[in-house]
Formats: sequence, structure tokens, C-alpha cells
Amino acid sequence: MRPRVYLDHNASMPLRAAAKAAMIEALDVIGNPSSVHAEGRKVRQLIDGARRDVAALVGADPARLVFTSGATEGAATLLTPHWTMGRAPLLFSRLYVGATEHPCVSGGGRFAPEQVTVVPVGTDGVIDLVALQAMLQAHDHAAGLPLVAVQAANNETGVFQPIKEITAIVRAAKGPLIVDAVQAAGRLPIALDAGFGDYLILSAHKIGGPKGVGAIASSSDVLMPAPLIRGGGQERGHRGGTENFSGIVGFGAAAREALGEIPQMPELEERRQALEAEIVQLVPDAVIHGMTAAKRLPNTIFFTIPGMKTETAQIAFDLAGIALSAGSACSSGKVGASAVLTAMGWDGEGALRVSFGPATSAQDLAQFTNALGTLAARRTGRNAA
Repeated sequence: MRPRVYLDHNASMPLRAAAKAAMIEALDVIGNPSSVHAEGRKVRQLIDGARRDVAALVGADPARLVFTSGATEGAATLLTPHWTMGRAPLLFSRLYVGATEHPCVSGGGRFAPEQVTVVPVGTDGVIDLVALQAMLQAHDHAAGLPLVAVQAANNETGVFQPIKEITAIVRAAKGPLIVDAVQAAGRLPIALDAGFGDYLILSAHKIGGPKGVGAIASSSDVLMPAPLIRGGGQERGHRGGTENFSGIVGFGAAAREALGEIPQMPELEERRQALEAEIVQLVPDAVIHGMTAAKRLPNTIFFTIPGMKTETAQIAFDLAGIALSAGSACSSGKVGASAVLTAMGWDGEGALRVSFGPATSAQDLAQFTNALGTLAARRTGRNAA
């Protein structure tokens, strides 16, 4: 039986051996990190070490990093009208989100639907900076401040947003920028302390850590959202509940390895480009979405095979031992258009996403292209008939 090939890293990267080992070791450590005895201090020490490792991955201050249960909770925490500046309450009257955001951001968090404004993107998937600036200039500051949230890199197309330019526009409008860095962390250099937004949303399992743990990193602790989860004052009062100790140390171990892999990303991008060339060779009319953007994730290809249903292609790949994602959202067994592609002006068929990592072998990619070649031959035969 041929081995299965996993090309769905953007959905969830395989658990790293170092993260697994750290978690197993943590399971034997007793104590509550809030306790003052030696056992509690030991757990706290290990959590603080992981906090430093995760902060280092994104150029943040460890003292300003809050662990959460994942990116969805991180988004729900930050996307709220109610914040504090020091001890004083501060109101944000409107949330501005990019048109291609992940649902946990596009849903608006704790904002009412009528308080959310969608910022358009171009056909390349990049935020329309002129439109964003015009919207923020027209914002009614008398009602409250503007809050802006965008992805650093899109989970489907891999298109990278010009975060530093967006940060400058948002700050000029006296608002903070929340960056969903879930897909970008570990794949692109990020430095929160160098103008890469004001708040970052992170997820452990996207970088080879465990599922069920994430983080929020902030550039300042003066301006913070009202807590989503209140409790015993854990995470400096920003997120109540006893910390997920084993998950956090696994996150830290994954972050250490991911930081060390960033220099390998240009090589990964070369592999992506070579694979794209093979896709076009096998399917000359294939459409690779986001190719006109200035920068994309080095590991992500989102492509359409014209005239072929996405679910049909995905099932064919699965039967051939290839795990990849469809760009369409499934609801009640029916496949609908990708909201990301719709926002980019695409009205054709859905798309398939190939996403891989440094550990993906040449043989893995060859198995994918062989399966694609078989699929393309069947398609050509049907068209000829």
C-alpha cells in the first residue's frame, strides 16, 4: 500500500517531535502555575520559558503575550468595542475587516453586525489601501475610535498583506491594527516591535504545536481589550482559567523549531514555484489564484481546474493517497463558492489548496503530480469524448 501524503499544512501542521516530547514530559510535572510552592513555581517557570519562545517567533515582548485556547478565542477577545486604556474605559465604535478574512475575524467577534465594515481587496487578494484610508478618514471619531483587523497571510491563497503600510494608515487614523498572523508565523519574518501591527493572533497547531492553544501578542499593555474569559486573574487578568500547561510547553517547543526554519523559506518558495510550473504543464488552463500578488506564503498553492468540480477532484486525490483541501465551503453536503475567491472577483469553479512544509519530501510532491497527471488525463479524455 502506498503511503499517504499530507499536503494540508495550512489546516493543521503535523505535530513536531519536539513539541510532543515537551508535552509528554510536562504531563509528569505536578503543580498549579498559580501556586507559590516549589511545584507551582516549576510549572510557572516552564510556562514563562514557552512564553519567551513564542514571543521570539514574532518579535514581541514576552511580558505582553497572553496564552489562549487558540486563534478563534484570540480573535473573539480582541474584536470587542470595549477596551481599557490603563484603568479608563475606551470605546471602539466600528470594526474594519478585510474582505478575505478567516471567519473568526470576518464574523466581527463581539461587535454587532451593523458595526462591521468590510474593506475590499483587489483581484490579487491584496487590501485596497486607498479604500481603507478613505474609510478611516470618513470614520466618525465622535462615536468612538476605529479598530482594524486583517490577516498577514491568507489561509487559502497565501497572499501576504502589506502589513507595515496598513499599520501606518491605521495609526494615522488613531486606531490600532489587529493582525491575524496564524498562517504567517514561522513562514515569514515577523517583528511586532518593528511596526508589524499592534496585536497579533497566533495558533500553535499551525506551526507544528498541539491543537487547543494559541496566543495574543501586543505591542503595548496600556491599551487592552475587556477580557473574554474572567476568572482567577491568570495571564495578568487578561484571560482567566488555569493555563493549559502541556499545550503551552508544546507551543513553545514548536515555536523554537519554527523560528529556526525561517531561513529555509526561500528554498520552500522555490519548491512551490517549481510545483506550480508542473501544475500548469499538466493542466495548461489551470488558474493559480493570487499569483499576481507581490508576495505569497512560500508553501501555499490555491488552484482551479476549469470544468471540474472541486469536490470531485478532492475525492480523486484522497483516493490516490493525497490529503489536501478544497477552497470551497461545505454546507449540508453542498459545495459553495469560496468567500475568498468571491471577494477577489472570481466567479468560476472552486479551488484546491496544496500546502506543505520543510519536512515534505520530493517524493511526496511527485506523488501529488502523478495523481494530478492521472486526473488531467481523465479530464482530457472526457472533454475529447
